[in-house]
Amino acid sequence: MRAFKSLTGIAAPLFRANINTDIIIPMQHLVGTDRVTMGFNVFAPWRYENVDGSRCENPNFILNQRPFRQSSILIAGPNFACGSSREGAVWALHSFGFRVVIAPSFGGIFANNCYQSGVLPIVLKEELVAALARQAEAAPHTATFTVDLKSCLIEPPQGEAIKFEVEAFRRIALLKGLDDLGMIKSRLLEIEKYRNLDCEVRPWIYL
Repeated sequence: MRAFKSLTGIAAPLFRANINTDIIIPMQHLVGTDRVTMGFNVFAPWRYENVDGSRCENPNFILNQRPFRQSSILIAGPNFACGSSREGAVWALHSFGFRVVIAPSFGGIFANNCYQSGVLPIVLKEELVAALARQAEAAPHTATFTVDLKSCLIEPPQGEAIKFEVEAFRRIALLKGLDDLGMIKSRLLEIEKYRNLDCEVRPWIYL
C-alpha cells in the first residue's frame, strides 16, 4: 500500500446525501473484475447511459467532464457510502484515482475500509464540506486543493486552511503505507516482548 503524506490535486464535488455503495460500484461489476480496473465502473449508474443498446458516457455526470476526470479528491455529501459494507466501493474509488474522500459522515465501515486501501476519509461539518464543494465547482480548471496528513490540514483554493482530525493509529498507518495487518507486523518485537513479560506475571494464561 502506498504511503499517504500530502496530496495536491483536483477535487470533484459530488455533494449529494446518501450515496450508497450500489451506486459507487454495482454488484455486477465486482464479479470477475480486477481491483486495478474497477475505476472504469465507479458510479456506473450515473456515469454511463444506454444509447441504442450501447453503454456511453453521460456527459452531464461530473466525472465525465474535464478536469474532473483527473480528480484525486472527492467531496461528498452526508452518509456517503451507506448501504452494504462492500470493500469494493473503496477499491473502485482508489482505482479511479481518489486518495481522499471528504464528507460530513460516512456509512457503516466505509472509513475503516478506506484505511485498509490507502484512502484518507475526512469528516468535516456539513457547512464546511458544502463550502469546499462550491469552491471546487466554481473554478475547476484553476482550483486545486492540498491535503496534508502530517499537519492534518486542508488548504482550499481560497480562504484559510481547515484542520481535520484522524485517529493517531490511522494517521501513522497511512503515513507509513500500512494496513492493519502491516501495522501488527511492524510491531512484532514489541508484541513478543509484552507476551514474554506477561507470561512471567500470568503463566496460567499460556498453559
